[in-house]
Amino acid sequence: MSHNIACYRCGASLAALSLPLSRQDECPECRNYLHVCKMCCNFDPRVPRQCREDGAEEVREKDRLNFCDWFKPSESAFDEGRKNADDAAVRAAEDLFR
Repeated sequence: MSHNIACYRCGASLAALSLPLSRQDECPECRNYLHVCKMCCNFDPRVPRQCREDGAEEVREKDRLNFCDWFKPSESAFDEGRKNADDAAVRAAEDLFR
C-alpha cells in the first residue's frame, strides 16, 4: 500500500518503508527513530500531554523512541518551518564555537 509519509525531523520520504512502521524503523536520511510521538497522528502540542489519545501512557520526550500501542504515523508530521528554525539554531551554535 502506497503512502506519503515523511520523516518528522528531516522531511525525507518514507515511501520505501512498509506500514505499519516497526518500533526500530529509522529514517533512511537522518537515521532518527520513527516510532516517536512527534511522528504520530495523535501528537498535538495544543492538548494535555500533547496526545489526543486518552488511553495512551504519558511520554515525556516526544522525539524519543517509545512503546506506545496507539502509534500511527502521520502524513503531516514534517513541519518545514520547524526544520528551518532547527537548522538556523544549529548554524548559530556552529558559528559561535568556530
